[in-house]
Amino acid sequence: MDSAVLQSSVTLGGATFDPLVWSEPLMWLVLAAFLGSAMLHRVDEAWARRIAVGGWVLFAAFWLVLIPHFALTQKSLIEGVGSLAAVPLSVYAGYLLWNGRDSLFVLTRAVGLMGVVYVPFIAVDPLRQWIVELVTDQTAYLISLVGADPIVVEGFSHNGIEIATKEYPYESTFWFDHEEGPITYNILLACTGMGSMSIFAGGILAVSAPWRRKLRALAVTIPVIYVLNLFRNVFIAVSFGQQRMQWFEGLVMSLFGLSDPRMVSYYIADRILAQTGSVVVLVVITWLLVRELPEITVLVEDLLFLVTGTEYDLQSAFDTDAEGEDGSAVAGDD
Repeated sequence: MDSAVLQSSVTLGGATFDPLVWSEPLMWLVLAAFLGSAMLHRVDEAWARRIAVGGWVLFAAFWLVLIPHFALTQKSLIEGVGSLAAVPLSVYAGYLLWNGRDSLFVLTRAVGLMGVVYVPFIAVDPLRQWIVELVTDQTAYLISLVGADPIVVEGFSHNGIEIATKEYPYESTFWFDHEEGPITYNILLACTGMGSMSIFAGGILAVSAPWRRKLRALAVTIPVIYVLNLFRNVFIAVSFGQQRMQWFEGLVMSLFGLSDPRMVSYYIADRILAQTGSVVVLVVITWLLVRELPEITVLVEDLLFLVTGTEYDLQSAFDTDAEGEDGSAVAGDD
């Protein structure tokens, strides 16, 4: 994922600031609030509610400061719109929880557990390096199977040429030789699938269900996301490195504010096709997960209510699907 991580400062109204610098302390505050609320919930619901509501307000602030990063630096329509929508939705979640929608305690706990899974990969350098280089090695192997042969580069430069967008000197850069100069594709933490995997892990661990089915749900969803993410990396790397998607160059360059026409393949492959496909895949995985772990419908129902304002009873729908052909209920395994 070749993105300008080091150049994350943005200028708005004459003022320059770095969204990532502001988002990090907010991330820790949100995590503390949501996990603190989860621990207090069984002993003091009133205080758990206050802390959770505060956490949702901080979560809104977290997404607010990241809007410029996703929209202007990353130039990602899906992530930009998603972070923009997350601001009012987070405030609304806090409002509903304050006014007695207690099912949102589960969503609060889920977000906290997502952070428990994901944040160590941000905060612990050896752990981050391990997952980034593991994904790089596996992506490189899959790329070799499709006949491409880029060099995998360690460090911040190769053959005297600096890799300007690289944040860490890991062995994580695919170097494609090109007649107009090298094309580099960096595997970042965001390219490892850890974000999506942590979302599903947090949701599965947060709901009330037998551990046997929770572990089975994790065993089904996490490997699927991981493998599909590897193929996503291969698709982007080959499409960009071999310039296979130089379509509508003028339009794409104007839309994303690009100065180098060779970046067109990257933005079509990643920002348009891969990110859209990822959303579709995650929806399908969620549908399959609900069939395996119906208890997670409490999270899906709350998310749907936040977005649409309409109540849904997904649990009843899936209970109906679980009936036998003669209308009798089919017993579960737990």
